[in-house]
Amino acid sequence: QVQLAESGGGLAQVGDSLRLSCTTSGHIYSNNDVVAWFRQAPRNEREFVAAILWSGANTTYTDSVKGRFTISRDVAKRMVYLQMNSLQSEDTAVYYCAARFFGVISTRFYHYSYWGQGTQVTVSS
Repeated sequence: QVQLAESGGGLAQVGDSLRLSCTTSGHIYSNNDVVAWFRQAPRNEREFVAAILWSGANTTYTDSVKGRFTISRDVAKRMVYLQMNSLQSEDTAVYYCAARFFGVISTRFYHYSYWGQGTQVTVSS
């Protein structure tokens, strides 16, 4: 059974950094698998943040986080991270990690079959 679990969220101030972790289990990853981060603020749709091909050969970011966020993965631990620097109040949301297998990176949430429960990130000014 595939499971994903996020951790590392919390309260931060504008300009601070946080690192989110996504622990995955129940799947042996292949190079064509994708793990992504999405976020959802109250009254907003779920928004793509970043994704990484498990091979590490490709990463994709939404424009608003480019240069501030970095996605990475630890193959041995089967974990994916989202390093978030220079946090802004607009980054406040519940952050989810999601996985799709044997595919390509997609920014569409409905392309991902597996989801974690989410972790809250709140950035105050």
